[in-house]
Amino acid sequence: MEISEAQKLVDDWIKTVGVRYFNELTNMAMLTEEVGEVARIIARKYGEQSFKESDQSKNLDDELADVLWVLICLANQTGIDLTAAFKRNLEKKNIRDFDRHKNNPKLKKE
Repeated sequence: MEISEAQKLVDDWIKTVGVRYFNELTNMAMLTEEVGEVARIIARKYGEQSFKESDQSKNLDDELADVLWVLICLANQTGIDLTAAFKRNLEKKNIRDFDRHKNNPKLKKE
C-alpha cells in the first residue's frame, strides 16, 4: 500500500464511519497516548520492566498501527501529503547525515 492510499483509506473511513475528524488538539493528545502505549510494550518486552496481567493482550504491531492511524489523521486534516513530506525528509537526512553516522565512533561495529 502506498502512503497516499493509506491517507485516502483513513479519510474515507473517517467520513463514513467516524463521522468527522477529531480536532487537531484531540488528535495530538491521542497520538501522544498511542506512542505511550508503544513505549509501555517496548519497556516490558525489551527493557527491564515486567509485564502486568493487563499488558498481556497488548500487541506492538497493533499499537504501532494505532500511531500510524492517528498520524495519518493529523496529516489529512492539516493538508499534508505524507508521501511528499517523507521524500523531502529523506532528502534532508541524506544531505545532513551523509557521513555523520559513518563517522560516529559510538556506532562502530564491534
